Amino acid sequence: MAATIIIPAKLKEKLEELERKREITLEELIVTALDEKFSLLNPEDKAEIHLELCEKYLSDAEELLRKKDSVQASEKGWGAASQILKAMAAKEGKELRSHRELWEYASELRIKYEDEELGVFWREANTLHMNFYENWMPLNEVELTVRDVKRFVEKLRRLMKR
Repeated sequence: MAATIIIPAKLKEKLEELERKREITLEELIVTALDEKFSLLNPEDKAEIHLELCEKYLSDAEELLRKKDSVQASEKGWGAASQILKAMAAKEGKELRSHRELWEYASELRIKYEDEELGVFWREANTLHMNFYENWMPLNEVELTVRDVKRFVEKLRRLMKR
């Protein structure tokens, strides 16, 4: 369940600056900071939050594609892929804090489950992240890649239920 929080403009500015610097979303930044400060969340809670963010970003990506905003849709698509990986890791009591850790974990899952599609889908998701910065993908390619991110999410959701 989502909630709206009103914060002072200056604090929002600082959080957005930190968001850009750390390359994580504002929602994730706030959740992480609160959990680090107050130890609020157990692994199941963290997994649930990452799953909720994953669904939000997929929904945002679809809405942005309808508006023909391929750049923002790209980042939301990549965000969904990173959040499903973080959800799976959280269920195992792990935290993924960097791009490198995301790549290593995606590779670990591909090997563990002997599923090459996991690697392919993760690499595709990362083209979306690059497109956010470079804006070189045509809209139809972003649409196809977001579709594959959905398949990645579905696949990992099934694996999480095992």
